[in-house]
This record gives sequence, C-alpha cells and structure tokens, in this order.
Amino acid sequence: MFTATHRLNRRNFPISVRPTEADVAIARGIARHTAPAPEEVARALTWGADEKILLVLATAGWVFSRGRSEPLQRAGNHALLVTAAASLLPHVLKSLFNQTRPDRRTVVGHIHDVSFSGKRQDAFPSGHALHMGALASAAGALPPGPRRTVRALAVGISLTRIVVLAHWANDVVAGFALGAVLERLLRLWTGYPIACSKEIDHADT
Repeated sequence: MFTATHRLNRRNFPISVRPTEADVAIARGIARHTAPAPEEVARALTWGADEKILLVLATAGWVFSRGRSEPLQRAGNHALLVTAAASLLPHVLKSLFNQTRPDRRTVVGHIHDVSFSGKRQDAFPSGHALHMGALASAAGALPPGPRRTVRALAVGISLTRIVVLAHWANDVVAGFALGAVLERLLRLWTGYPIACSKEIDHADT
C-alpha cells in the first residue's frame, strides 16, 4: 500500500500542463513577427504587474489610509490583503504545475530579440495576469470612467506576458480569472467595496 501511494504521489505532483494548439500557434506567430522595439516596450510595461512593485504600492496605500475615513481604510486593507494573496498564490500553484515557458521553446523568437523570463517550468499560471485580474475585479467598485480605464490597463499589461513569450495565452487567461475570483472571495473578509462607491454610481447615472 505504501508503495502504491508513493507511486501515485510521485506521478501526480507536479502536474505537467501542455499548451494547446492555439497557444502554440499564437506563440509562433509572435516569435516570427516580433522585433526588438515592441519586445522592449512590452517588457517595460510588464513591470506594471510585478509582485514586488505592487506590494510596495499596496503597502504605501495602506499606510496612507490609516487615520482616514472608514471606507478608505477598508479599501487599504483590501488592497494590501489581495496583493499579498495574489503574490503568494502563483508560487503555490507553480509548485503543483509544470509547464515550459514558450520562450524556452523558440529559436526564431530569440533571433527577434525575445529574452528569457523567470524559471523554465513556471509558465502556468501567469502571476502577473493574476495580479491584473484581481485589479480588474476590484475596479468594479469604481465609477464607470475609471473602471473602464483600470480594466483596459489590466488587460493590456496581462497581454504583454504573451508578447514577450513569458507565458502561453491560456496561462494568462487562467491567471487573470484566478485573480478575479481571489479578489471576490477576499471581499467577504475585508468588507470591500467601499460604501460610497454605490452612491457615486447612482450620482453618475
């Protein structure tokens, strides 16, 4: 029984995830048609979802919210908790799933200035997209104008992870969806969204 259990555990973890045909087609298209300039721009933009930068910003926002109104403090608590959880969750998932990044499976891409990103087997899911999914979900408490702007920014930054071949398209979609679910679940604990957001929406209407 011990031997059978040991073999089962060794077989199941980590779980290998393979890219779909659509993932491969998208990655090949990018590798063939990219160039140094768009790669540099995309890699610069992708820093907007880096967990270290976001943790610093969330911590600064939390400190700023102390001593302010209750809704603002609640928003600060929520932002910090979501950012911390969104930073931890990808590391847990990447220890359970193995998937080779597309930038490790291309030669043509490197000729066109695609560089390496992170660890070879850490493609699934995209941690950057997970952060952006949480941000897009949290933006639902904002008035229509800022809400659309934040969500467009979140989607755009997530897509840069595909452009630089750090992730397959499905890694980004999965990460974005996980981030949105995580943010919604943590609302049950933090009490976000801020109470005045509904009043703002009614005023705009």
